[in-house]
Amino acid sequence: MPIIVTLDIMLARRKTSSRELAAHIGITEANLSLLKSGKVKGVRFATIEAICEYLDCQPGDILTYEPQEQTQLVTRFDPVSETSPNQSQPAKYDRYPAKGN
Repeated sequence: MPIIVTLDIMLARRKTSSRELAAHIGITEANLSLLKSGKVKGVRFATIEAICEYLDCQPGDILTYEPQEQTQLVTRFDPVSETSPNQSQPAKYDRYPAKGN
């Protein structure tokens, strides 16, 4: 995931516990833990605002962007080139069956 949550670093700098932050911003410690570990798909701006207000920081102090290494693109498996003319069924791993002969 290219977005890295560095909330734990800011908590340490401010000498604040996760429990205190969770209580102040009105979320559970479990949800704060998920946020800190980066295991959430999204976070409300209001939550980020409350965190930044309590910790006296900017969103960039608790969120960073690190681009992922480029991965090799995988091309679609072509059932036409992988089947003999006598085969009417697409290849075993083809997600996109060939259109009629």
